[in-house]
Amino acid sequence: MKFPGSVLVSLVLFVAETAAALCLSGAYRAAGDRMWQWLTLLFALLPCALVQLSLVFIHRDVSRDRPLVLLLHLLQLGPLVRCVEVFYIYFHAGRVEEPYVSITKKRQMPKDGYSEEIEKEVGQAEGKLCTHRSAFSRASVIQAFLGSAPQLTLQLYICVLQQEITAARSIFMVLSLLSIVYGALRCNILAIKIKYDDYDVSVKPAAYLCIFMWRSFEIATRVTVLVLFSSVLQIWTLPVVLVNFFGFFFYPWILFWQSKSPFPENIEKALSRVGTTIVLCLLTFLYAGINMFCWSAVQVKLSDPDLINKSQNWYRLTVYYMLRFIENAFLLLMWYIYKTDIYLYVCAPLLVLQLLIGYCMAVLFMLVFYQFCHPCKKLFSSSISEGLLSCFKFLCFICKPSKSTMLMDKVKSPENTDEARSSSKTVDSQKGNPPQSVSSNA
Repeated sequence: MKFPGSVLVSLVLFVAETAAALCLSGAYRAAGDRMWQWLTLLFALLPCALVQLSLVFIHRDVSRDRPLVLLLHLLQLGPLVRCVEVFYIYFHAGRVEEPYVSITKKRQMPKDGYSEEIEKEVGQAEGKLCTHRSAFSRASVIQAFLGSAPQLTLQLYICVLQQEITAARSIFMVLSLLSIVYGALRCNILAIKIKYDDYDVSVKPAAYLCIFMWRSFEIATRVTVLVLFSSVLQIWTLPVVLVNFFGFFFYPWILFWQSKSPFPENIEKALSRVGTTIVLCLLTFLYAGINMFCWSAVQVKLSDPDLINKSQNWYRLTVYYMLRFIENAFLLLMWYIYKTDIYLYVCAPLLVLQLLIGYCMAVLFMLVFYQFCHPCKKLFSSSISEGLLSCFKFLCFICKPSKSTMLMDKVKSPENTDEARSSSKTVDSQKGNPPQSVSSNA
């Protein structure tokens, strides 16, 4: 039985970030900055409440007679209780013989074109630990992109305006960045396990390292670009954020309406149609929050029973990173044009170059992960290099002039020559010269 290290890491980041947010909020109150105080509290408490809801929903505590656990969730102590329960199960596993076990069938990764199916006995303790790991993984994603990402953006914005980085604020920003990167890493692992649920997936340390570097460069550059742009063009920050957010929020719903599929009813039996709609809206809300800052490895598909698109779409990945690079470059250009005196001692061209290189480094680590370190790369129908090559060929094909225009030019060319000949005949007749015959019979 695997040690529940992911649960412990999620809890440590959750508690450390919440405690740092409360301390920093108290410092803002002492300094008289009430607006920064309330925004810091908002970005700290809102994800806490959503984390409690997700843990209660996954463990179905409402339908079970556990009033003490529900009370602790209301007091925002749900992750602590769950972590204690996880380690109690882990250290007491194997001491008492379990009354029954379930048998799961998993397929190994193909070797020489063959894939064996292995049966594995899963006891009650291991099944409960698996449920807890899954719940904490989803809670880490919620904490990262609905709390830590806005929090990091806010604190960096305050540092730029005040031109000062205090020790408490720097520690808080490091914790927030680690929380976001860890949430993005868990999102990648969740996507792999959901897409390849039939296979026994084992992620190697090199894959974790590639994902960590990929997400660190991507998120750090994205947050910095948004802060720089918002510091000089505050009035345009809200339209940029709203277009990004609502674009990704409505995208799964538009695809769902175009598919004309029936409304999903199998999410939770106890939920009504209104409750199912609320859960789907929260899911797409989280999906939009993730895509605001980085590529979401999990693609929401409301017409699918699992609500996840399990196909590997290299075109969507390529288009996302191309558009995001163009957007970042445009926002940096606007910052460079309208930068104020607070950036007087900043080498603006060097900073722009560093940020663009940092985003390219994120793309490079992403390519290395999908090409060499992905645990299920043998199951890909095409590699990332082949997918990118086909994408670029498709884009070049779009940029080339179509065949219809070339045929129209060819059709028009004889008409142009006939018109030129007729005009030359009229000119000769006006001059008194007999028109030159084209055919020999004339």
